[in-house]
Order: sequence, then C-alpha cells, then structure tokens
Amino acid sequence: MAGLTAIPNASAADNPFERGPAPSAASIAAARGPFATSQVTVSSRSADGFGGGTIYFPTSTSSGTFGAVAIAPGFTASRSSMAWLGPRLASQGFVVFNIDTITRSDQPASRGRQLLAALDFLVERSTVRDRVDPDRLAVIGHSMGGGGALEAAQARPTLQAAIPMTPWNLTKNWSELQVPTLIIGAENDSIASVRTHSKPFFDSFPSDLDKAYLELNNASHFAPNISNTTIASFSISWLKRFVDDDLRYEQFLCPSPQPNRQISEYRDSCPHSA
Repeated sequence: MAGLTAIPNASAADNPFERGPAPSAASIAAARGPFATSQVTVSSRSADGFGGGTIYFPTSTSSGTFGAVAIAPGFTASRSSMAWLGPRLASQGFVVFNIDTITRSDQPASRGRQLLAALDFLVERSTVRDRVDPDRLAVIGHSMGGGGALEAAQARPTLQAAIPMTPWNLTKNWSELQVPTLIIGAENDSIASVRTHSKPFFDSFPSDLDKAYLELNNASHFAPNISNTTIASFSISWLKRFVDDDLRYEQFLCPSPQPNRQISEYRDSCPHSA
C-alpha cells in the first residue's frame, strides 16, 4: 500500500513512544500520514475468539514498535464497513486490526470480548507481533462494535484508549471505566440516538476520567462507515495522545473545539491528566 517514508523525529528521545514528525492540522486531516503501510489478512480459521480480519501496519522497521488498535464493525456489518480507517491510522504510526465478528448478529458484550481476543492474537500470534508494543493497545468500534469497545475498555482497564463510534449498548452506566475514551456520536442518528446512547454513556463516565464527546453535525448512524476527515483527525489525535503519550497532539483536543459545520457539539475533560 502506498505511503510516504517516515520522517525522523528529533524529539523522540524525550518521549520514546513518539512516532513521526511534529503534527499539524493538515497532517492529521490528510488521507495518509508519514508512514508507508502494508497489510496482511487473518482468516477466520486462524482466528481464536473472533472472526478474522485485516491487519494494517507501518512497513518501517527503524522506528521501534508501535501502539496497536483493534476495530469492530456494527450489527450485521463486516470489516469492510470500517476498512477506510485501517490504513489511515496505520499510516500515522499504528498497527491496526480491522476484524470481522464471529457472526454478524453478535451483541456488544460479545464484540467486546472479540476485540480483546483480536488484540491478544495481534500481540501473541500475528505475523507482525514484533512490531507491536503490548503495553500500548486500544479499541475502536462502530454501533454495536462501539458498544463492544466500551465493554472491552471496562473489562481491560490496562488499555490505553477507546473510541466508540455512534455506539449502541443497553448498558447506560459506565461509571467504573478507567480507559481514556472518546465517544463519537451523530446528531441525526435514528438507530443509536445520542439522547439515549452516546450522551448517557459519556455522562456516566467518572468525573476524573480523561474523556471527550464529539457529535458530528447533521450526520447519521452510519457516518463512521464512510471516509470522514473529522472522525479520522480526532481519532488520530486521541490515539496519539493516549496510546503514544504524545503531547504534541494535545493542541487538537484542548481547548475544546467550538461547534462548526462538521461538529454540532464537543465536550472534553481538558486539561488531560494522563
């Protein structure tokens, strides 16, 4: 997969997890970041506890290991529904595992377990395991996969970040969550409305949690299934900030951006503590 050559980072000695050059508003919005990427397919027969998937990863072997993220699709959907996001995140310096679930009707709790199983596979058995830092892992999910991302973060507090996108879950109270979490809701979501899902989830989070709520302006439940610069920019910034401890990305999260043509509402726990 085409990409750019990684640019050495002069400040890497200050934070050994920093990957890539200093960011800008243009760089996080770009369709591709500074790392060339490749991909490998994991068949369902090779998978254990999830339905297989596609791993996207930086081809660079000179930058050390990378943080990693597993992505789960929504109800009745396959990994193709989130395929646009995998290479985009990988090109910014992450190993990304975009998975299929065991069945397309799996509920959020099952999808959460499958996200964790996929991360375990990535770290322990995948062909790119030597590129992954096992201590810097995150989860993303759409719809019931977003509900699954919450379930995974609740079950494994050692995760570094979670990004539920237009999440659906019958559980509304997440007051024990310890993982820095960015919820992405959609203003016109008629399936997992922000009034009954995203906002109650966010409002239930602990007061001292690093957290953010991004509501996409005039968007539907399926906004995360189409290439979206706002989703990508904030996902990159959140993962960089909390998986890579890269303070260079704080500027894109704090102070909280004001509503605009892309964002109808944004709330953040600035300043971040982690």
